[in-house]
Amino acid sequence: MADLRLGSVRALIFDLDGTLIDSKQDLIHSVNAMLRELGREELAPETISGYIGHGAPQLVARALGNGCTEEERLRALQFFLSYYEVHKMDTTCAYPGVAETLDQLARLPIPMAVLTNKPVRISVRILDEMGLSKYFRPIFGGNSFETKKPDPLGAKTILRELGADPQQALLIGDSEVDVQTARNAGMLAAAVNYGFGVHDRGAYPADIYLERFAELATVLGAESDFE
Repeated sequence: MADLRLGSVRALIFDLDGTLIDSKQDLIHSVNAMLRELGREELAPETISGYIGHGAPQLVARALGNGCTEEERLRALQFFLSYYEVHKMDTTCAYPGVAETLDQLARLPIPMAVLTNKPVRISVRILDEMGLSKYFRPIFGGNSFETKKPDPLGAKTILRELGADPQQALLIGDSEVDVQTARNAGMLAAAVNYGFGVHDRGAYPADIYLERFAELATVLGAESDFE
């Protein structure tokens, strides 16, 4: 953490769900609405939560389980995306301190980006509605590239756009997918402790852990009035 305080970081890449925004309940409700539409039993919230983080197609596929045809999966995915588009802001909100911290970080000469496995258009709309999209130069989603996290393509593309070396870039997320992405791209990794992503910390340890999002401003040397 000391090196980070000395200002070695020159770019920040953020995960979205479980890191910047608490979208857990709206995602769970949308998956169960999809299952009801298909005449299937609903899943427990904890089960669905464990499926989040790999993108909508995999979330739907895991919720459906084995034995589904490709046609059924496509129909389910279409319904899920349509339903979630309508209900994406029912309960979803930014985590405490996110807006204030991003405002503090924006005063530093450190560009910020979002890289999520969520579809890009709905991600941008959510950030727009929260007034947060202004802080990020690129916002990329799970359908922005040929591959999703933890493949490093998205992160490497962002770093090229920002003109930052991987060793001087920090990826902030809530799951092992995010830590794997950082490692695969040669970046530093920060993990938040409040998210809902699956994270085996023994197998995929981060460089730093944040109890609160606001701690990121302190780590990076931004002055803060809300500690």
